[in-house]
Amino acid sequence: MLKGVPKIVSPELLKILCEMGHGDEIVIADGNFPCGTCGKRVIRADGLGGVEMLDAVLSLIPLDTYANENFMLMQTTNGDPTPEIWAKYDKIAGKRDKNVRKAMIERFDFYERAKNAYAVIATGEQAIYANIILKKGVIK
Repeated sequence: MLKGVPKIVSPELLKILCEMGHGDEIVIADGNFPCGTCGKRVIRADGLGGVEMLDAVLSLIPLDTYANENFMLMQTTNGDPTPEIWAKYDKIAGKRDKNVRKAMIERFDFYERAKNAYAVIATGEQAIYANIILKKGVIK
């Protein structure tokens, strides 16, 4: 056990977060996301939600202050309503990092970008459009 590491962060996820460098991206994926198709490395976090995972990850890594966008959500399609979970994500991100630069990415562009991410965290989040890409920054 380690001090200060959220309990939901598995040893595998902690290793991945440590390996990531400045500018690397990580996906926090909902339960519907095609993790196996889009992920170079997939960390299973079944049974955990996106809100708690985002909070845990952002407690350990900074967002990239040099990037135009460092907090990317999957854009809704076909007139789907704005997911309620996004307000929760915004609140957590604002609490954990003062340099949030939010962007919306079209669904298929999001999938393509996820394929280049360092890793994908496969949560059990049931909310739709609850996928996020985070760009890691530097610790100063």
